Parts: sequence; C-alpha cells; structure tokens
Amino acid sequence: MEFCPKCGAVLIQKRKKDGCARCNYLVKGKIKLTTSEKIGEKKEVAIIKKETQTFPIIKEKCKECGNDKAYFWTVQTRSGDEAETKFFRCTKCEHTRREYR
Repeated sequence: MEFCPKCGAVLIQKRKKDGCARCNYLVKGKIKLTTSEKIGEKKEVAIIKKETQTFPIIKEKCKECGNDKAYFWTVQTRSGDEAETKFFRCTKCEHTRREYR
C-alpha cells in the first residue's frame, strides 16, 4: 500500500487523477500493492477492479429460461415498518426479479 507523503492517509486510486482523500495530494503513476511472503521477499499483486459478491443459491424457478436455481438477497426499499424486498437472480440467464410482501 502507498501512503500520502503529506498527511499519511492510505492512497486509494479509483480513477487516473484521484489523489489523497484528506489533503488532495495527486499521485504520479499507478498505485501498486505489494505483499511479502517471506521476510525480505516482495511480490506484486494485481488489483482486481471487478466487484465480486457472494449470494446464497436457493431453489427458485426462473420465469425466463426455466432454470431452478437463483441467487437470493433482500433490501429494505421502503420504510422501516414495512417488509423488505426480496430479489432473485437466475444463475443461468441472470434475469432478476423482485418480490414484495
């Protein structure tokens, strides 16, 4: 990880011209993350830009392709005293549907 030379904050680069979140110090070049497996040995690690999320898989039939497995998650989309919204995404065709209660 790299740290800001002015204020010491961790530098996180999302876009080319991003800098320090605290003091707006601009970074020259790319931020590289290194790890040490053995003392004194350094290895560069690629930073994956794609966000990965893990959802449970349940038996739910897809209305588009007929597949019987879907990812499942819930979100509170309305006020706090109402039921949450359930979302289902097909593991095969990635069709997403929601269910209100």
